[in-house]
Amino acid sequence: MSARPHHRPEPQEYLALEREAEEKHEYWNGDVVAMAGGSPEHNAICFNLAAILGPQLRGSGCRGYTSDQRVRIPLTDRYVYPDLTIVCGEPVFDEDDAQTIANPTLIVEVLSPATESKDRGPKLFGYRSLPSLRGYLLVAQDRSWVEHWSRQADGRWLVTEVEEGSMTLDLPEIGCRLPLADVYADVNLGGATDG
Repeated sequence: MSARPHHRPEPQEYLALEREAEEKHEYWNGDVVAMAGGSPEHNAICFNLAAILGPQLRGSGCRGYTSDQRVRIPLTDRYVYPDLTIVCGEPVFDEDDAQTIANPTLIVEVLSPATESKDRGPKLFGYRSLPSLRGYLLVAQDRSWVEHWSRQADGRWLVTEVEEGSMTLDLPEIGCRLPLADVYADVNLGGATDG
């Protein structure tokens, strides 16, 4: 018995299917990948990040979006759902889909054992190809640790790691400060699981 060939939808077909889907899917070079739910720790960290950054963004000309906001990475032919997306200035939507952001300024991903290799590998490569992107934040969910990739004026990327709970990370690309103690407030770091 032969296996049925795997159907690899074109981006337009994926977008049409995604509009009708009950759950979210990312698009990776023709493969449609279901999004797993996050762990309680993952979700608490995302909530804390939004609570910290939201008030700082008010009146700044920047706005934040949660993990329901799709972002397109044209270079790698991907549609993804970052944990948080910040856009400074007017949002630009993808020419093929009015629900997909094309000009993120800062993207945040909370790491898990299941997603870390993608977040550090193909997503990092793809995100860095976006001309509008000025920062990429990787946030651990099993320990107090944040890695910040910041695009410099000459186009090179500066990487800063912060792991002391009492430290504050500056995010100049969006004019915000991120106290690690607040990021991990009420988060059970010992209980982090996949997600």
